[in-house]
Amino acid sequence: MSNPNIIPDPIEAGLARGWKVVDGARLDADRSLDADVVIVGSGAGGGVTAEILALSGLSVIIVEEGALQSSRDFRMREAEAYPTLYQESAARKTKDKAINILQGRTVGGSTTVNWTSSFRTPPDTLRFWQQRYGLTSYSEQELKPWFELMEARLHVGDWQAPPNENNDLLRRGAEKLGIPTGFIRRNVNGCWNLGYCGMGCPTNAKQSMLVSTIPSALDHGATLVTRARAERFLIQGEKIEALECSAIDAAGIHATGRRLRLRARHYVLAGGAINSPALLLRSKAPDPNRLLGKRTFLHPTLISAGLFTQRVDGYAGAPQTVYSDHFLHTQAIDGPIGYKLEAPPLHPVLLSTTMTGFGVQHAEMMRQFPHLQGTLALLRDGFHPDSQGGAVELKNGAPLLDYPLNEPLWDGARRALLTMSEIQFAAGAGGVQVAHESAPRYLSWKEAQQGIAALPYKPHLARVASAHVMGGCMMAGDPRAGVTGPDGRYHGLANLSVHDGSLFPTSIGANPQLSIYGITARLASQLAQTLTGHPAARPAAAPAPAASGAGAGPIPIKAA
Repeated sequence: MSNPNIIPDPIEAGLARGWKVVDGARLDADRSLDADVVIVGSGAGGGVTAEILALSGLSVIIVEEGALQSSRDFRMREAEAYPTLYQESAARKTKDKAINILQGRTVGGSTTVNWTSSFRTPPDTLRFWQQRYGLTSYSEQELKPWFELMEARLHVGDWQAPPNENNDLLRRGAEKLGIPTGFIRRNVNGCWNLGYCGMGCPTNAKQSMLVSTIPSALDHGATLVTRARAERFLIQGEKIEALECSAIDAAGIHATGRRLRLRARHYVLAGGAINSPALLLRSKAPDPNRLLGKRTFLHPTLISAGLFTQRVDGYAGAPQTVYSDHFLHTQAIDGPIGYKLEAPPLHPVLLSTTMTGFGVQHAEMMRQFPHLQGTLALLRDGFHPDSQGGAVELKNGAPLLDYPLNEPLWDGARRALLTMSEIQFAAGAGGVQVAHESAPRYLSWKEAQQGIAALPYKPHLARVASAHVMGGCMMAGDPRAGVTGPDGRYHGLANLSVHDGSLFPTSIGANPQLSIYGITARLASQLAQTLTGHPAARPAAAPAPAASGAGAGPIPIKAA
């Protein structure tokens, strides 16, 4: 008799059913594999594409640099999660080290470690793309059915439990100031409301690619290759002949010396912005207009911590449930840079390495950890004429993002820090500490207003981070203005498509996972029809939660 308290492990069950999985770290000889389609990356774009192509009857190989892990490996410990689930142990940085970048590197990519926030591409972003980049088919109406399809597939819906104190303080402070807020939709099914989404979901409630589209693709005959670093495409004329990969060791760091050569009729690049352009640069892909890797965007993110008398316990409960887009709409989209407000989960390692201060000052902040509330502001880059984003380049073959922080961005940062501080004081904070090396703890809004306005805004002084990377393989209606077309096909290579956030010609001004899901579902369906000659198969909606085990939630745990 099964124990209803044991969380079912879909990965373990799939492997027992005979999934075809090749672990590069275990190879004792070089390998060659063939398929109709090779997909590089298993995150939002790669996972969605893999399922649709496999359901349509195509043979598929999915290549992932990270390892295949599952709920049994997710123990809600930062020290384990960051080295095993993130690019560069969650310490990937821009070229000048001024921006920390959080990106997933595991089966499921960033969808395995994100905070579940699910927004459709904002209508004003789509209008801008239509007007400036000739993406005439990227209208709100034309994308709507694709968003609806993926929302049903991944169980995106309104969050039923009350927000934890960390999020509710954002809501209450904004409400006192007359700033409208909303509730964030989440891609969860039977969520236990634990709050450790960034370390992998230990109950399989998060509907990441790891537990949804990748298992479906494998059940329909796809092959998954893990711990294999995609090194370069072998290009002959206007066609890719093969993908060369290096097997890497169990730690995910060093090449073992074993090689894999993957051949296909068609290739889909879905390694994520930064990694996708880097692979094409290593492959010396056609780039006549010198646009490859350019216009890479981050949503540069500023952070403010408010100190409250009551316990906030920002680590407990659903991580992001409240947001405000008010400051995205207070100016023209191509005017002074706007920002989206959210509340990040607070965990000791992430907080201590993000906030400023040293020695006694830093130790005192960490002693007050249970009483801290975090607010973040995502700057919407790529719309202001002087916001051109960054450029991906190579250093010894590895990707590196050069992302200059200029005056329009610093102006947005200053306004965002002022806004967050005012909201936190309005919510009852006794003090506010913005993430800036020169900022003291402000004890009143008046003090913060004067102090933040006067701070110097330079790299390494104001702390900037990002978990959203977009662009670098930008699409445009005119082939001279982008490296990919509206159909995701790469200009100059007849058998290559790009299906990830690197397609976006700007940032989007919202957490990007649902944008990638919907847009790549459309592109993958078009590709499947082209390759098979018949309409693509559609993935089924997510099943309802089970009566026990992983489906026993939601459990409305609320921070005290």
